[in-house]
Amino acid sequence: MPARPLDMMNITSLVAAATAAPSLHNAQPWRFRHHTKVGTIELRADFERAMPHTDPGNRGLHIGCGAALFNLRVAAADSGLHVDTHLLPDPADRELLAVVHLDDSHRPDRDLATLFPAIARRHTSRHPFQDKPIPAAVQDALRDAALGEGAQLAFPAAWHVESLLEHVRDVEGRDSLHPERLEDVQRWTRIGAESAGTAVDGIPEGAFGPRKQGGRAPVRDFAGRQPVPGRPAAVFETTPHLALLGTHNDHPDDWLRAGQALERVLLLATLDGLATSLTSHALEQADLRELARDPRSAMGFVHMVLRLGYGPAGTGAPRRPVHEVLEIG
Repeated sequence: MPARPLDMMNITSLVAAATAAPSLHNAQPWRFRHHTKVGTIELRADFERAMPHTDPGNRGLHIGCGAALFNLRVAAADSGLHVDTHLLPDPADRELLAVVHLDDSHRPDRDLATLFPAIARRHTSRHPFQDKPIPAAVQDALRDAALGEGAQLAFPAAWHVESLLEHVRDVEGRDSLHPERLEDVQRWTRIGAESAGTAVDGIPEGAFGPRKQGGRAPVRDFAGRQPVPGRPAAVFETTPHLALLGTHNDHPDDWLRAGQALERVLLLATLDGLATSLTSHALEQADLRELARDPRSAMGFVHMVLRLGYGPAGTGAPRRPVHEVLEIG
């Protein structure tokens, strides 16, 4: 039976769900192109939203686009559509990252569909988490979620957590010595009522979370030295629950898989009642990224450090309107 053409309402809702994905500094470095005759959606990189100082190789850009791709797959499954995804199908077209074929002639992936409610609920939380362990069964389920997308999720031992926290302090010191590294953060930070109130991207001041008064959670302070009136201070957890997401190899297709795995983990964690936040700060330096992996692990390359725990949900960050990121062809 031939696939039924998708109407604009279907496509718009799918892309809207895709754009709810996390991305480095909420830059939202993606575009989508729908080909109506063949029933495909292309995922394309928006390199104007790249970060030359903190992500010169565009690894973080690909991870964010991979997360958006996973959300698209989840939303399609929830709509009763079957998805066939091809990563990086045209090496001659640098912007083209994936082609998604959609049809209703096959059964959708119901496991993906169960994650759909978490898309609207998942927000990065820059608040303190409780000093409460994450059950082993939950950790195992999150590991399986990453594995299902071709990536690995590892919960580091205490010595490894200490090492990771040292790396974060190290990179913060390096940033103070090289102010140009802060240009990307400043570009995507929205401080002030007018700026934050009209923003469709970046990190608005309402999503900064409280200023850290104590604790060792690796939460990047997007305010820097700029005062934010009315912003409270708080003591964060001393021993944060961290997880490392990585892959065996370190190529653009691996980054896209890592992004899909990352979002699958985050959505499942959200359904399990966990608050989540992400940090790639210490991974932005090549030497520290190499040290982030556990030498006893089969994980070849670390792409993201996750902070998980029980605590307040994060504040939603703004999103670009669908018409700005979707092209119909």
